[in-house]
Amino acid sequence: MVESTVAATHAVVTFDVALNGIVWGWMITLNMWAKSIGTGIIMVGAYLMYRYKKESIPNVRWLVPIISFVALNVFLLFTLLDLHQPLRMVNIFLHPHFTSAITVGAWMASIFTGLVTLLAAIGLLDEMPNILRSHKLAKKVRANSGLYEKLMPYIVFLALPVTMYTAIIMAQSSARGLWEAPIEMIQMMLAAFMAGSATLLIISGSWSKEARARTAMILAVAVAISFTLYMGEYFFSFKNSEVEATLAFIHLGGSYSFEFWFAMIVGYVIPFALVTTSVKEDNYTLLRFAGILALIGLYCAKDVWLKIPQMLPLS
Repeated sequence: MVESTVAATHAVVTFDVALNGIVWGWMITLNMWAKSIGTGIIMVGAYLMYRYKKESIPNVRWLVPIISFVALNVFLLFTLLDLHQPLRMVNIFLHPHFTSAITVGAWMASIFTGLVTLLAAIGLLDEMPNILRSHKLAKKVRANSGLYEKLMPYIVFLALPVTMYTAIIMAQSSARGLWEAPIEMIQMMLAAFMAGSATLLIISGSWSKEARARTAMILAVAVAISFTLYMGEYFFSFKNSEVEATLAFIHLGGSYSFEFWFAMIVGYVIPFALVTTSVKEDNYTLLRFAGILALIGLYCAKDVWLKIPQMLPLS
């Protein structure tokens, strides 16, 4: 912004000038990555809790909301830090305008985080009787444990728009053809399933073979579809000159070519190969390694896809 003051009226005149380079950097990448973990682990974890008994997936009942709570607070923290005027965010709640995707998203994310916090508290309290060996406490906790199951469907339902609303905000950006809403919404959803299943694989050491295999296959399907979409845009974007010019940054010789292909190979190809070859033998070491690589690759893929459209001059 360029400002000047008119001496006679003391009025401040402000002119908009072009912002060169990357405005949304690593903070927004970390924001989206953490949000994918926070929402994805809820969606995949809820499915596993519905599908299997507690004995097959021990500790999931309290670990899932705890991990989600931490990831969501990282997401909210870096969202706040990225704002030029963080204190103004309170106006989203005091003077909301629900025609704005940012306002709607902030409200949904805040409500979702609050419900996840309650879920984490219930899950931890549910474990306390086993820790404290108190029969009186055990009875009180078990009497209220049904609230966990009642809350879960609403939390899962809310996780869907929370994980996808960022795609709508990105699609509203001018001259950013790569961020078209339909495809980006699908990629956001797949990122959530990737991050959720990958995180759960990492902590699945005490699970049953069947539960771990089911989680591994969710990861395999998510990375396969997401990789296919990335390759589709990479090879068949020639009908859109703007998108083609954007993707030139990841073509061979482009400034983001190495990071993009590192993300595709490390985060998508290798985890898919590890999962499909190790799931029958139930090799936990390789499955956990696949989960770690998927999380690393997802971060790099999000970083590239966020930055390269900003490299294209708007004028």
